[in-house]
Amino acid sequence: MEKSCALLIHFDKGSPAIANEIKEALEGNDVPAKIDAMKKAIMLLLNGETLPQLFITIVRYVLPSEDHTVQKLLLLYLEIIEKTDAKGKVLPEMILICQNLRNNLIHPNEYIRGVTLRFLCRLNETEIIEPLIPSVLQNLEHRHLFIRRNAILAVMSIYKLPQGDQLLVDAPEMIEKALSTEQDPSAKRNAFLMLFTCAQDRAINYLLTHVDRVSEWGELLQMVVLELIRKVCRTNRGEKSKYIKIIISLLNAQSTAVIYECAGTLVSLSSAPTAIKVAANTYCQLLLSQSDNNVKLIVLDRLIELKSSHRDIMVDLIMDVLRALSSPNLDIQRKTLNIVLELITPRNINEVVLLLKKEVVKTQTGELEKNGEYRQMLIQAIHSCAIKFPEVASTVVHLLMDFLGDSNVASAIDVVIFVREIIETNPKLRVSIITRLLDTFYQIRAARVCSCALWIIGEYCLSLSEVESAIATIKQCLGDLPFYSVSEEGEATDASNKTPQENSVTVSSRRPAVLADGTYATQSAVSETAFSPLTIVQGSLASGNLRSLLLSGDFFLGAIVSCTLTKLVLRLEEVQPSKVEVNKATTQALLIMVSILQLGQSHVLPHPIDNDSCERIVLCMRLLCNTGDEIRKIWLQSCRQSFVKMLSEKQLRETEELKAKAQVSHAQPDDLIDFYHLKSRKGMSQLELEDEVQDDLKRATGEFVKDADVNKLNRILQLTGFSDPVYAEAYVTVHHYDIVLDVTVINRTKETLQNLCLELATMGDLKLVERPQNYTLAPESSKQIKANIKVSSTETGVIFGNIVYEASNVLERTVVVLNDIHIDIMDYISPAVCTDTAFRTMWAEFEWENKVAINTVIQDEKEFLNHIIKSINMKCLTAQSALDGECGFLAANLYAKSTFGEDALVNLSVEKQADGKLSGYIRIRSKTQGIALSLGDKITLKQKGGK
Repeated sequence: MEKSCALLIHFDKGSPAIANEIKEALEGNDVPAKIDAMKKAIMLLLNGETLPQLFITIVRYVLPSEDHTVQKLLLLYLEIIEKTDAKGKVLPEMILICQNLRNNLIHPNEYIRGVTLRFLCRLNETEIIEPLIPSVLQNLEHRHLFIRRNAILAVMSIYKLPQGDQLLVDAPEMIEKALSTEQDPSAKRNAFLMLFTCAQDRAINYLLTHVDRVSEWGELLQMVVLELIRKVCRTNRGEKSKYIKIIISLLNAQSTAVIYECAGTLVSLSSAPTAIKVAANTYCQLLLSQSDNNVKLIVLDRLIELKSSHRDIMVDLIMDVLRALSSPNLDIQRKTLNIVLELITPRNINEVVLLLKKEVVKTQTGELEKNGEYRQMLIQAIHSCAIKFPEVASTVVHLLMDFLGDSNVASAIDVVIFVREIIETNPKLRVSIITRLLDTFYQIRAARVCSCALWIIGEYCLSLSEVESAIATIKQCLGDLPFYSVSEEGEATDASNKTPQENSVTVSSRRPAVLADGTYATQSAVSETAFSPLTIVQGSLASGNLRSLLLSGDFFLGAIVSCTLTKLVLRLEEVQPSKVEVNKATTQALLIMVSILQLGQSHVLPHPIDNDSCERIVLCMRLLCNTGDEIRKIWLQSCRQSFVKMLSEKQLRETEELKAKAQVSHAQPDDLIDFYHLKSRKGMSQLELEDEVQDDLKRATGEFVKDADVNKLNRILQLTGFSDPVYAEAYVTVHHYDIVLDVTVINRTKETLQNLCLELATMGDLKLVERPQNYTLAPESSKQIKANIKVSSTETGVIFGNIVYEASNVLERTVVVLNDIHIDIMDYISPAVCTDTAFRTMWAEFEWENKVAINTVIQDEKEFLNHIIKSINMKCLTAQSALDGECGFLAANLYAKSTFGEDALVNLSVEKQADGKLSGYIRIRSKTQGIALSLGDKITLKQKGGK
């Protein structure tokens, strides 16, 4: 077991002869050599060496030394060494150090006295401490504050020993007397802490006696006062009215740490609107006044907690919270936006959107590296606002459309998706959005943004002028046809027949070709890239955005261009009375499609057109040549209907998530009901009256009822057998970063068990926090033992160990081996939601993948998917409509987050075989190896299903 010590340094042990060298250095008179030797001895002891031969040498040659450094190292050495034998009795040679400690406690040098008193705080042996008590008590009244501080701490540690109340019977009374006369803030804090720990009633009495002077006390003492108030009110909620005034007075303290603790204490003690508002205001002030990003993140976490339980109060502070966006840190900005988006109401939506618009404009002029990511977050926030409150869409949509050509592709994609949703949900904005989109279309440079913009143009251009403008815009962005040409002279010819602009460059790809008559020619693909953004704005489209993307080999975009032109021509047939104009547009569209196919099937580009895009373009050509009413209906109406259905499902899913987040509380029928209006209000402040009302409301709605207690029995694990002399069972509680084992140990024998110890060990990223203690267990009695274990990552861990005890009729110690406790990864994983774009981005970035082959007795794809979701506690991101139907195939994405902020991604791809069995793979990806392996093991264990 690790030893308790104030010093812990790694040390390479070196050669075995080092102990003799230390001994020689200690016996010499050279002080620096003696200091070096003491340091080596301490580090050897800390690394497992015993060095018993050094003790007498140190007593003879180190104890008499007057050097302060040597004396400090001597105390560290005395702290580390074993001072008791196997039976727990103090070793006889320890009496040699008692006289030295007594001399140090009355030493004329203040430093020697102070460090010796601090050393006594870490001694647990009563036999060594008892003769030193008179000297310790004398130091309580010493003139030097350093000595008084440590003397009070020494008294407190002695009083807390198993027999300390017998050694120092009147210690609380002496400390209370010292507290009343003490002037030093640190010494006062230590004295009050001693009373708080060992004599709580005296501490409360002192606090209530000096209640008017609490605001004048030092920061350290005020922090202990707040801790005392929390402890008292937890045990007796009826007492909180006495302390609320103290907390409110401390809100004006100079220390920000005290103010922060005050706000937290106020929230934990009172649910009155006045108290919550004061606490929220305090957090907002700290958010703006503190420059440390870590402090801002912690304060934002507190605001998130307040938002979940007191949303109505937080709504009034939404603009104060938004001021945190001035911080350049992305994590702070993201948390701030997440808080604000859940506090939006019709009353404040206009102010919020106006501020978000200003922030978007700032990202254009700023020179920060992460402006693109911040702009993306702002666009997503504005999108969310516009969906909740459609009336604000008109004020933001045109501003955001300026970013369709943004260099940050993710930001541009968010904008175009926002525009697509707004144009459907706000029919009044359709004309202005289409006009602006056609005007800015040539600025778009990303293929995915172009694809979505083309779909919008094809679906929402309804009038004659809009359809004609859309066809003209697409033709202009494609440039002159064909996309490449062949010359018999062996030279490349520019298909556009234009002289390159002053600010553009012509790029040609050449390769020899044999013509039908046997002569040689050069085949070339020509594109021009404009370097000056000014040229683009003026409309010089020698190299349009669609042309550049097609010449880069993006034939999926070519298929989308063909589909858009097809829809526009079909729409033109409905709105254009002149057949000549319709035929002309049809011919131009067919020419463009043929040119795309010709480019794709040529050898100009390194990769030919893919089959799917080719089939799609050919389908569009056939449709334009021969159109039926049913086909026309599918192309002009069904696509829009599918999009509307997708939006309604998305809205329904968000509503269900909000309902799932809402806390459902139920009151018991026999719960006590207090009638507020029938209570006596004499002597109660407004805050206390509000608090009473809120408590009554919580009791009536069942908010005080905790569901966790109902399922407590399900988490009890049996550690020993029923026939063992000692029976043990554990209740495992998993918090965010630690595990608490509440172990019940029952002595089933007729004898007293002495030195009973629960010894635990861990495997995986788990670590024991405390050293085990020895207990004495009477016949047929029980004992509750708590063990804290720290968790550092999301991995499956194992806790194992045994119970060791001594009985009077058995000479040797008895060992009872415990069952292993497996810490399940599911305790750290909770279902979460993310966008499809974010999922794909993380899937591409994460390097750890675990591929699990499907092996199950379940024969239905959807049943198997639901079984996996239930088994690994994840959220299915794939919409229900995408899972409908019976086709023998199923693919779905699952997502979850761990308590440590890690992302877990799962893709399930399953196919039904001819014999009815399911086959396929489940792929898990994460940033860390542990979560991928643990989830894979869990799926392998659970996937078979069946009864």
